[in-house]
Amino acid sequence: ANIRGGGEFGPEWHQSALRENRCKAYEDFEAVGRDLIERGVTRPECMACIGGSNGGLLVGNMLTREGAALWGSIVCQVPLLDMKRFHKLLAGASWMAEYGNPDVPEDWKFLKNYSPYQRIHDVCLQPGSTWKAPETLFTTSTRDDRVHPGHARKMVKRLQDDVPPEKANTVLYWENTEGGHGGAADNGQRAFMWALVYRFLWATIGEKAKPDCKLLSKL
Repeated sequence: ANIRGGGEFGPEWHQSALRENRCKAYEDFEAVGRDLIERGVTRPECMACIGGSNGGLLVGNMLTREGAALWGSIVCQVPLLDMKRFHKLLAGASWMAEYGNPDVPEDWKFLKNYSPYQRIHDVCLQPGSTWKAPETLFTTSTRDDRVHPGHARKMVKRLQDDVPPEKANTVLYWENTEGGHGGAADNGQRAFMWALVYRFLWATIGEKAKPDCKLLSKL
C-alpha cells in the first residue's frame, strides 16, 4: 500500500508517521481500502488485511478504528498491540524512538490513540459506538524473542471476554510453541501456519468473493 511510515520513498516518508503522527499510516491504509471499494474492485466482505509485528499493530488498528467496516476479515500475526506496556516487554524499549514513551504523559496522550488493546474499552465499547470487529485470526509464538506473545494473548482474551458476541463473533487464536518472531521454526511449521491463515481467509472472505468480485473475475 506504500503507506506513510514505511521506507519505500526514503527517510522523510518514514519519518512522516512517527510518534504523534503514527495514525497517518493507518489513515493511508484505510484510504487504500476505501479506494478499492469505491472503484468497484471489491467489497468489504471480500477484502482482508494481514500484518505481522509492526504490521500486526497496523491491522490491530484496522480492527479497532472506524475503518474496521472496510474489512471482511483480519489476520494479525506476532503483533504489537498494548502500547501502554510495549516498552517493558522483550525488545520493546528499543522502539520508543519510533512510537514514544508511554510512561511520559505527553507521549501517552497520542500513543493511546493507536493502542488497539486500550481502544477496545476506551473507544470501541463506548456508548453510541457502532463498531463491530471483522472476523479475526491471531497467530503468535511462545518463543518470540522480539514481540512478547502476551500482546496477542491479552487482546484475544479481551475480545472474547469483554466484547459482546454480536460485536466480535469470530476471534480465533493460534500459538506455535516454537519459531521465534517468524512464528515457525522450519518449513513444515511455516507451511502449517500459512495453511491455517489461508483456510481462515477462504472461510471468511473467499467463498463470498466467488460470485461477483471484479478482481477475481479478471484473473
